[in-house]
Amino acid sequence: MSSQRINWYKYAAPANFYPLAGKMIPWFAVLTALLFIAGLYVGFFVAPTDFQQGESYRILFIHVPAAWMGMFLYVLMAVYAGIGWAFNARLASMMATAISTTGAIFTFISLVTGSLWGRPAWGVWWVWDARLTSTLILLFLYIGFISLQSSIDEPRRADRAGAVLALVGLINVPIIYFSVQWWNSLHQGATITAKSFKMAPSMLASMLILLAACWMYSIAVVLVRVRYIIREREREAPWLAEAVA
Repeated sequence: MSSQRINWYKYAAPANFYPLAGKMIPWFAVLTALLFIAGLYVGFFVAPTDFQQGESYRILFIHVPAAWMGMFLYVLMAVYAGIGWAFNARLASMMATAISTTGAIFTFISLVTGSLWGRPAWGVWWVWDARLTSTLILLFLYIGFISLQSSIDEPRRADRAGAVLALVGLINVPIIYFSVQWWNSLHQGATITAKSFKMAPSMLASMLILLAACWMYSIAVVLVRVRYIIREREREAPWLAEAVA
């Protein structure tokens, strides 16, 4: 008795992925809204006041998910860019391009919220701390990837050049993650570890819910952006006229 299997490989083609992405966007958008509402409510109205930092610690409910997303999306961008370069997979390269802007935005948010938290915690807006500096480099890598692709008119050449930069820049991600262990750092160590959670359950719940919200947001926005990129690059393809009709 044979079971019917979905041929997921067919969605590697822009013509097949385009309508699928359009169907998925509303679902992820709704999940994004619900999770953000729940996470912000728990974080700002349920979670207790921190006995050391007072109310100012609540900025971490935004800062930590944004910082994680900045790193995760860079890795994902580099993987897609590498697949597109190695296998001449057009959709993978388009996904890398679509992810880059969202990753840059999250990295920028993590730097801004980190400064807002650092002012009352450290007494300064910015220090050339190992984690802060490597996160700033991550933002520059995103900007470099976006700028490099924008400066090359031929899409496939732009994809290859961006892939080289993205893959080389991967070395910065473990530096960010382990910087507080490798160097003397003002930045606090990991609050969430494999062995213990160094926070109240409601604090942890808010942070994880907001992290999930950021993931749902990223998926929704990247799908919107990749559909736009597909329309730009495939505008001469006959299938596109039927898909947008």
